This record gives sequence, C-alpha cells and structure tokens, in this order.
Amino acid sequence: MTQTQTPKRYDLEDRTFKFAKAVRAFVGKLPKTLANIEDGRQVVRACGSVGSNYIEANEALSKKDFVMRIKICRKEAKESQYWLRLMDTREDQDLEDQRTPLVQEALELTKIFASILQKSQ
Repeated sequence: MTQTQTPKRYDLEDRTFKFAKAVRAFVGKLPKTLANIEDGRQVVRACGSVGSNYIEANEALSKKDFVMRIKICRKEAKESQYWLRLMDTREDQDLEDQRTPLVQEALELTKIFASILQKSQ
C-alpha cells in the first residue's frame, strides 16, 4: 500500500492524544489558584480519558463493549469542555485565545462520538 492509500483508522486516536497534550500544556500556564489546581486535575483526567477509552473501544471484545466505551468517550469529552470553560484565566487574552480552540475541540469530539454512537446502535 502506498503512503497516499494508508487508511486513517487511527486518526481519531491521534486527535484525542493531541487534544490531551494541548489541554495539559494549557493547564500548566494557568494562574496557580486553588480553584485552577482542583479544576486542572479534573480536566486533565477527563481529556486523557477520552483518548484512552477510544483506544479501548477499538479493542472491544463485543459490540456492547464498544458502545459502552464510546459512551464514556462522549461523556468525558463533554466533561472536558465543562472544566475548560470553568478555568480561571484572570481575563488574560493570551490564555483566553488558547482556551477557545480547546473548548471547540472538546465540542467537536463530543459530536464525533455522538455520531459514532448513533451509527453503532
């Protein structure tokens, strides 16, 4: 198979990995307030869970297992969006500019997993 014919089966795995890495980088730049520390822990867990559950979905032993993992991916993507929106940037425009695409990516991932779920049931 030539390079242009390579299937993109794992493209979503890469996308969720990049999302988790970008969220971690964003969290590292936030002001170290008590709220941001606690919320940061939550968002780091949620965004990492999106990708790890998608990898597990690809290795599912049954359709029921696959559907359950995709539901978890959707739930964790929604949760990531929530925690990202909650983070205190102290109205720093640079941080706001970094947050906006992350919130958008969380929304897009939520929609992707919802679509996969709808087609799988």
